[in-house]
Amino acid sequence: MKDSRPTTTNAPHVRELALLISGASGMVLATRFANMVLEHGDLDVLHLVVTPPAAQVLSAELGADWASASRFRNQIQASWGGRTRIETWSNDNLGAPISSGSHPLIGTVVLPCSAGTAGAMAHGISRGLLQRAADVALKQRWPLILGIRESPMSEILLENLLRLAHAGATIMPPLPAFYLKPDAQTAFEDFIDHYCIRVLDLLGIRVDRKDLRWKS
Repeated sequence: MKDSRPTTTNAPHVRELALLISGASGMVLATRFANMVLEHGDLDVLHLVVTPPAAQVLSAELGADWASASRFRNQIQASWGGRTRIETWSNDNLGAPISSGSHPLIGTVVLPCSAGTAGAMAHGISRGLLQRAADVALKQRWPLILGIRESPMSEILLENLLRLAHAGATIMPPLPAFYLKPDAQTAFEDFIDHYCIRVLDLLGIRVDRKDLRWKS
C-alpha cells in the first residue's frame, strides 16, 4: 500500500526579522542596529517599516536622504549584499507579510519607540503596519523589543509599558553602559554599539565584540 503520510523536506529554515521605526528621536540607533544585524547576524531578511512621523525625524536628525524606508535602505553602511536582504514596506500596506502571524519571524524590534506608539500597542490598536506587526508579535509570542525613547516618563506611559511587559514585550530603553569606561572620543559610538549588541543577544544573534561586554 502506498504511504499517504505527508513527506518532509530538508529545506533550510529562513530567519526573518522586522525592524519598525516610529517617530521618536534616536534614529542613529535604528541605522546602527540595521548595519550590525545585516553584517554580523545570521539573517535572511530584514523587514523594514518607516512611519510618516519617523520619516520626519529621520530627515531632521540624519537628512532628507534617509527620510523613507527605501532611502534608509540605500543609505545604511551595510554591504550591497546586506542591503539586498532588506524588504521595505509602506506603513499603509496592511497586506504585507509581517501583518500576519502565518509569516514567522525570529523577532520584532521597534527602534526607536515613541510613547504614542507604545500607547497604541498597549491597547491593541493597529492603525498601520507598524502597530499591526507589533500586535502580531504579541499574539504569536515572538520576541518584541521596544527601544522606548522618552524621558521623563509619565504615569500613563509607565502603565502602558507595564501592560506591554505583562503581554510579553521586552522594554529596553537605550541606556548607556557606564561600566565600559570608553574613551571620550568614542563613547557615543560605543554606547550605541553596546545597546545594539544587547538587543541582538535577546534575539539569539551573537555579535563577537568582547570589548563591549562586561569585564570583571
